[in-house]
Amino acid sequence: MIIKKVIMNHVKMRLHEPFKTSFGTIQDKDFALLEVVDENGTTGWGESVALPDPTYTEETFKTSWHILEDFLIPVLLDKEISHPDEVEEIFSPIRRNYMAKAAIEGAVWDLYAKRKNLSLAAALGGTKKKIAAGISIGIQQSKEELLNKIAGYIDEGYKRVKIKIKPGMDIEVIKAVRSRFPDVPLMADANSAYTLEDIDHLRKLDEFNLLMIEQPLGVHDILDHAKLQQSIKTPICLDESIQSLNDAKNAIELGSCQIINIKIGRVGGLSPARQIHQYCKDKGIAVWCGGMLEAGIGRAFNIAISSLENFTLPGDTAGSSRYWKEDIITPEVVVQNGYIDVPSNIGIGFEPDRKRIQKYTVKTTIYNH
Repeated sequence: MIIKKVIMNHVKMRLHEPFKTSFGTIQDKDFALLEVVDENGTTGWGESVALPDPTYTEETFKTSWHILEDFLIPVLLDKEISHPDEVEEIFSPIRRNYMAKAAIEGAVWDLYAKRKNLSLAAALGGTKKKIAAGISIGIQQSKEELLNKIAGYIDEGYKRVKIKIKPGMDIEVIKAVRSRFPDVPLMADANSAYTLEDIDHLRKLDEFNLLMIEQPLGVHDILDHAKLQQSIKTPICLDESIQSLNDAKNAIELGSCQIINIKIGRVGGLSPARQIHQYCKDKGIAVWCGGMLEAGIGRAFNIAISSLENFTLPGDTAGSSRYWKEDIITPEVVVQNGYIDVPSNIGIGFEPDRKRIQKYTVKTTIYNH
């Protein structure tokens, strides 16, 4: 296939409610929505996941747009590609900028699947017909508000609850949740809010039978995570620390974690995500798919990658209505009894709704030679 044209839309959508973590609050989500068009006029879709501020990683919506427009799209135009795995090598002279790379690499995967008359899940090697859905809840104004939200999501059938924590809003919050919901599969996400000086404090989590604590220490603290994991019983899951297959290898070799969260945007695309998945499978490390407040197209990619065998824990891929008044795909993603059906239609399996996309589009730029 030859990429003859790329259309990039700046889309801005408002979340149902602000999403608060230890590193900030998000209400409006700007993202790039991409269409890559081949020599036959077939289109593949992709979505950027970078946040507005460089808090989760160094990337932002604006830097991703810049890297896509000035570097990635030019190098991909008129390039003949046999398989999407080749995109990683094509982009290799451009360092990092993984979220920008993932946005357009995903569109190439969608295009490839359509050309092969396969669903994206099947093209990736996925075998599951449905995936377990977990829910991620931001920091709330009060314990009671958090408990009420958890109760509602449990009633909806979600298979796992993740709550955000930070110093001063951790042990007592989790204690309250466990007191009311003693058996719910529960995990805590710290988003790098702690240091090794907090070992004794974090050890207090062991009494609550958590599935895991996600990214308790800094992004580059793989060694410190190994020291922490030796000191606590609660399994550590690494998120921000794993930005490549090499990072995963180092973390597993050092004993820094027992679980890895694979986010497609954070690792640079579906091909790197698939490599990390396979390596973790070979090493007996469980993985799951985290969320980045995606709209429908990004959500479709999360569903597809989660259909791979070693995604054994519920991910953060909730239904569309969890975040958006209306999504930009039809049908919208729906959770039924705690599960999401993996679509069997070709490509991402959902149809982008062009009227809704236009409604939320700030600007459109077309790139071709």
